This record gives sequence, structure tokens and C-alpha cells, in this order.
Amino acid sequence: MQQLDFLKQLAHGLAVQFGNSCEIVIHDLTKKNLDKSIVYIENGHVTDRHTNDGPSGIVLETLKADPKKIKDKLAYLTRTSDGRILKSSSLYIRNDKGEIVYIFCINYDITTLLAAESFIHDLVQTETEDNPKPKRASNPPKITHSVNELLDLLIDQAVTSVGKPVAMMNKNDKIAVVQYLNDAGAFLITKSGDKVASLLGISKFTLYSYMDKGQTKNIS
Repeated sequence: MQQLDFLKQLAHGLAVQFGNSCEIVIHDLTKKNLDKSIVYIENGHVTDRHTNDGPSGIVLETLKADPKKIKDKLAYLTRTSDGRILKSSSLYIRNDKGEIVYIFCINYDITTLLAAESFIHDLVQTETEDNPKPKRASNPPKITHSVNELLDLLIDQAVTSVGKPVAMMNKNDKIAVVQYLNDAGAFLITKSGDKVASLLGISKFTLYSYMDKGQTKNIS
């Protein structure tokens, strides 16, 4: 509890320092209810999230991965549901045993800064300029508000990765979808197995067998 109190103090200080465009989120990985992983948030209006909202993709990635191999993820791009671009960092907070117990996330809305950067670049660009403006990631990952929204997003990504609608998928396509979702940690979400099985038109037993063809994990 003392560790969480310190993280809350730090979150508040950073939010005040950097202003209303800086959201600070603390995810608690020790909670049994993954649906409510957010235990503290500052400037939640940035992503329209609140305390007791569900996890983002970064939480599932953490729960799925080997804790010994996880390193802080710094200065990457994400996006909100309404299309604003955020510069994000995720810091993994460990206990005395080396287990990751909290994720301390910083999301800074840089949408207006990107617009200003583009305007300034156009203003100072000359015809003899040899170095074009570097391209940014065109589709950074979306920040979700609940486990259901996150699951739907992961399912859409899995189907897109196969490149055909579910109705046209063969067995190998469906295996690819299941393994994509398994690798993404989707089956850590309660009742996800039922939803995926129903979507693909297969039984839970078949779903298990498809998972066994990759890295097997128990599903909820």
C-alpha cells in the first residue's frame, strides 16, 4: 500500500507539472478483477477513462509476458477513440520479489503539437531541401476503456491479420485467429473463449485444440 501511495503522489505531481494534456494512469495487476485494473487516474479526460475502468492492451501484454524480460516502454504513440494522438510511456513497478504489481502510464496529448510541427515544417521548407519530414506511425494502437472494448479490438485485429471475413475462413485461418488472440493475451479476459468460439462457429473443445497448436494457455 505504501508503494501505491507513493505512485499516486508522483502521478499527481506530474499531472500538475505538465498540465491538463498529461494523463497519468496506474494499473493494479494484483487485483483479481481485471475488469477494474485502473486504481488511480489524473486528467482522465484525455482518454475519457476513470478509476475502476478496465485495462488497455499494455496490461494484457504484461500479464502474458515473462516478467524477467519486460522492460519499461517509453515514448511510443497511442491514439484515443476520437483519433487524438498521444505520446505514451509505461513503467513497470515491481515488488520485492521482482513481480510486476503496477503499471504507471503517462499519456500526453500531442495532437496540437503535431499540427504546429507540420505547419512550421511547411513554412520553413525550401525547394532544395534534401531531407523529407520523417513519417510517423499512421495507426498507433487505440486506448480502450473496458475489457469488452479491448476484446472487440483484438478480435478485429486478428480477423484483419488473416485478411478475409470469418464466413470465408477455413480451418487454418481460424487457427491463425485463435493463435493471434492467444499471443495478444485475449484469453485472459473473462468469457473471451465463449465469444471467440461463437464468432468462429466452433466449439470450446475445438478452440482449445487450436490453442494447443500454438502456445497453450488456459482460457476463462
